[in-house]
Amino acid sequence: MSAVDQPLILGKNLSLDPFPQQCPDAASATILIVGGGVTGLINAWVLLDRGYQVTIVSKEWASFTDQQRLTSQIAGALWEFPPAVCGQHTDILSLQKSKQWCMVAYDIWAAIASIPSLAALAGVQMRASNFFFPCPIEDLPAQHHKMEEIAASGVHGFSRSADSIHKHGIDPRYGAMDAYEHLAPVIDTDRCMEWLMLLVQSKGAKFHTETITGDLFNQEQELRRRFSADVILNCTGLSALSLAGDQTCYPLRGALIRVVNDGKDFPKVESSLAITADAAQDNEIVFIVPRNDNILLIGGVAQPGRWDLDLTLESPEIKRMRARAEAFLPSLKHARLDPTYPIAQGLRPAREKNIRVERELRTRTMDLHGEPTEEPSRIIHDYGHGGSGWSLSFGCAADVANLVEDVLHNLPASTMKLERKTAVEDVRIPASLDQRSMDVPIRARL
Repeated sequence: MSAVDQPLILGKNLSLDPFPQQCPDAASATILIVGGGVTGLINAWVLLDRGYQVTIVSKEWASFTDQQRLTSQIAGALWEFPPAVCGQHTDILSLQKSKQWCMVAYDIWAAIASIPSLAALAGVQMRASNFFFPCPIEDLPAQHHKMEEIAASGVHGFSRSADSIHKHGIDPRYGAMDAYEHLAPVIDTDRCMEWLMLLVQSKGAKFHTETITGDLFNQEQELRRRFSADVILNCTGLSALSLAGDQTCYPLRGALIRVVNDGKDFPKVESSLAITADAAQDNEIVFIVPRNDNILLIGGVAQPGRWDLDLTLESPEIKRMRARAEAFLPSLKHARLDPTYPIAQGLRPAREKNIRVERELRTRTMDLHGEPTEEPSRIIHDYGHGGSGWSLSFGCAADVANLVEDVLHNLPASTMKLERKTAVEDVRIPASLDQRSMDVPIRARL
């Protein structure tokens, strides 16, 4: 247990202002974050607001061209209660903690979406999220249990009704018989990554472009010396295979077709529509999500162990993916491809035991007054999120901030346990948010 466990609450220890909630001073610890995706940026935000100095090192940053983009940008970025639709979340400990982490993120994304000017800047909207099933949900025990957990979790707008099948134009011949919906954050990842980068820079983060290779543990002292860092935070996703020496990391290849969603070729899709892998008759996902007001994402695929990014619109799995979506929602047969970026593909950073949020457990033998002693590492890990990086972002970052306190208080490292929790009831954002702490100042800088 951390010396200073703190729940993460927007407006109290997390601020939307373009300056840190708690300003650093000469004695403030410096955190070196390796990785410039959503996980690294959200961690930077949380740590900056707690008064730390932060440097982010990344081999590349978000880009906004038709070239290959960061995994964080390619993600579907529909908030989901775990396990996600790709069906790859299997570790019990990670799954239970993810159910806590996701609700922290849900409340913060929802709060951002509740302020129209800020929602537009950050690319965050609350939309109806619909899940369909080929039989009564009670006949699918795992899905029924998940539905009950969602209904009790505090998400907004939960309802169960098969009427949504007709309401959204789903072809009943596809086999949809039951459904439920709730409101969920949907994030325009390109816009949000740009916003997050500007936000953490305005709060004082330093960006450094460099490719770090090899196990971080073996170069910890050198990295700390070079960047004057007290703690190193590994947010490198799939690169943790080498940077954490974690051979259980593997790619989960995914792809999305992007079509124009302006209402001209088919009725504009305003809600997300999904069939999860374990509920689908062919074990293949249907995933339809409005990215923003003009682009609709059609997915998806989840291919473990595939490293190549060579999918095209003519690839068999992509053609099957599109055919599934069109059979499910026939109006999509008339959809026009996004002319500038018709297909997005990337490698979800998966791991056999799923998410790892814990300190480095290896120690270094040091000579202290002629006696060997074991010195703990000052590395913290936050990786293995698979397709859930956006959904778990703030929850994982809250635990990371507490682990930073552990390191700085010289507490011994321990394995990830369920006892370290950010209880959902402790992090609910009050209905009457203090708008003064969340309003206009950020617009002046962004």
